[in-house]
Amino acid sequence: MPPLITPAEALELGALRDPRDIEALVERAWAARVERFGDSTDLCSLVNAKSGGCAEDCGFCAQSRFAEAETPMHAMMEPEQILEHAKAAEAAGAHRFCMVTQGQGLSRRDFQKFLDGVRLVAEQTNLKRCASIGHMSVERAQQLKDAGVQRVHHNVETAESYYPEVSTTVRYEGRLRTIEAVREAGLETCVGGILNLGETPEQRVEMAFELASVDPTSVPINLLIPKAGTKFGDRELMDPWEAVKWVAIFRLILPDALFRLCGGRVQNLGELQGLAVRAGVNGVMMGNFLTTLGNTPQEDRAMFEAQGLNIARQPDNGANPRPDNRSGHLEGDTPQVTETFLDDYTPSGEADLEVNLWDPSSQLRYRAADKAVPPRPDGAPNAWPDALQAEETTA
Repeated sequence: MPPLITPAEALELGALRDPRDIEALVERAWAARVERFGDSTDLCSLVNAKSGGCAEDCGFCAQSRFAEAETPMHAMMEPEQILEHAKAAEAAGAHRFCMVTQGQGLSRRDFQKFLDGVRLVAEQTNLKRCASIGHMSVERAQQLKDAGVQRVHHNVETAESYYPEVSTTVRYEGRLRTIEAVREAGLETCVGGILNLGETPEQRVEMAFELASVDPTSVPINLLIPKAGTKFGDRELMDPWEAVKWVAIFRLILPDALFRLCGGRVQNLGELQGLAVRAGVNGVMMGNFLTTLGNTPQEDRAMFEAQGLNIARQPDNGANPRPDNRSGHLEGDTPQVTETFLDDYTPSGEADLEVNLWDPSSQLRYRAADKAVPPRPDGAPNAWPDALQAEETTA
């Protein structure tokens, strides 16, 4: 379906400042979301299956080898470890599970481990499977599909006109080629970006309409978490009302896409996360993210239920991709704890179950602080918040 607003109208809405006007915009976006998706939800969780030491120079990312930021470091997980995280995600109420690796490609050995992990998740859980492994050929995309992946995530990150400020080692055109390879293999696409990288309102609108031309199944919206020691490390967090406003604008530009809030939503939105859900969101990335912490699963489920949305499994899970939820029962055992917990769950969160999700703050080792960091290819310095900069100067 084409956008519900024009670029000019999107810019007019982008100029709104009064919370009452933004709330009216939110209700407009909510109506568009409910018309297309009813009360269905699409809650995700992820595992950072390979972390740190990425060869690319993306200015927002702590995993880049050009960043001085503290970041988790670990080699490719074993297939059984991936499955362990998937089972925890399912027990927490996730509908789908995304397996993520750093960088723009995997070695043959790591790719085989990844495929084996996907097969285990497909055989032993009811989760829908997503992959995010950087650039790929049609052949690799087909191998992912054969292993059980249903959707591939590959962001454009920002507007094409602003992209050179974000990365110089990963080409924008290469991202589009990967998206086309994924589509050619018959897989669903998950394509989004990050707000608050320094782009103008015009460039935000540009990105949204570029996404509309790509027409992905799913659009993840990330909000920058400024990480000390990255190119964008000294930026301020996004104003919560500004973030809610742009979520609603993106919904009106991409009315048929499944929207999810991902990295940075906790830090940037704070108490307005629920309002952002009403601005047109289908789901969130539950639990923890690649290198930062998120809400608890109980908080995320309650946030959707407060809007009258259905977080439960649905009988048409595999038969109809919209409303998009999990696929139907697959061969293999699903942990009994999942059935018991989700069937007995109440909004009060009183359930006798402890679910251990991904926690990058405690489960991973971090890069040594004294490790040499090469200069960024674009010549830009890594940035530090004023408080940290002053602390280092006086130390």
